Amino acid sequence: MQQTELLLRCKLLKGFGYQKLLQLAGCLPGKLNDLTLRQILELDLPPGAEKAVRAAFSNRFDRTVARILCQCQVISYFDDIYPPQLREIYRPPLVLFAQGNLQLLQKEIVAIVGSRTPTEYSREVIQKIAPKLTKDNWVIASGLAKGVDGLAHQAALEAGAGTIAVVGNGLNYYYPIQNRNLQEKIIKKGLLLSEYLPDTPPRPFRFPERNRIIAGLSQNLIVTEAKKHSGSLITANLALDDNRNIYAVPGPISSPLSVGPNELIAAGATPIVDLEMPLRNI
Repeated sequence: MQQTELLLRCKLLKGFGYQKLLQLAGCLPGKLNDLTLRQILELDLPPGAEKAVRAAFSNRFDRTVARILCQCQVISYFDDIYPPQLREIYRPPLVLFAQGNLQLLQKEIVAIVGSRTPTEYSREVIQKIAPKLTKDNWVIASGLAKGVDGLAHQAALEAGAGTIAVVGNGLNYYYPIQNRNLQEKIIKKGLLLSEYLPDTPPRPFRFPERNRIIAGLSQNLIVTEAKKHSGSLITANLALDDNRNIYAVPGPISSPLSVGPNELIAAGATPIVDLEMPLRNI
C-alpha cells in the first residue's frame, strides 16, 4: 500500500484527526513506496497509530476507497503533483481531493478574493485584470463563494484559462447552490480542490480552514473589495504569514467595502493602480 492510500484510509477512521495523521505521515518514507503492513509497523509510530494502521490495511474500507476514487482524484503530501508551496504552510493539508486538471497545481498561481456582496467596481477590475493575468500565464485561484470568488473564476474561464476553486466541503456538494453551473465548468476546464472527504457538508468553521489552502497555493494574492474583519482579510493575513505577495485594489474611503483593501495598503500591501502592472514571483 502506498502512503497516499494509507493516509486516505486512516482519514476515514473515526477519531483519527489531523494531528494524528500528521504524526503518522512524519514516520513514513519521504518517497512513494509500496509498503507492507509489517514494514510500517516496524517504523517508530506514534502512540495509537499501530491500531489505526492495522485497521487501514483491513478490507473494511475497500468499498469506500473504491467509491471515492471513482468520484475524484486523491493526492497526498507524498505525491510529486502535490503543490510545493503548500508544503511550506502551517498545517499543510495531508490529503487532497480533486476533480479536473491537476497540472494547474504546478503552475504559478494568483488568488483573487473579496466580498460576497461586491459592487460593480470589483466586477470591472476583475474583468479587466483577469485577461492580463492569464496572458502572463498566471492561474487564478479562489474559493467558489458568492461575489468576488465567482467573478474571479468566471473571468478566468472567459479568458480561456484554467482556474482553481478550493472549497470548504466535499466535492459532491454544490455550495453555494447558485454556483452549480460554474462549479461544473471548473471541473471540466479547471480544477476543483478540497481537503474534505466526499459527503462532508459545508460548515462555517471549514471556510477559514479552506482559506489557508487558497493562501498557501498562491504566490500572489489580490484583494478587491472587503469589509473590515472579513474572511478575505483573514486569507490575506494567512498569505502574509506564508510570505506571499499581497496586492489590494484601493477604493474610496467612504465605502465600507474599501476599508479592508485600504487598510492592507496602509500596512504595506502593494496597491493595484495600473491594471497592466506585472505581479512578482516569490
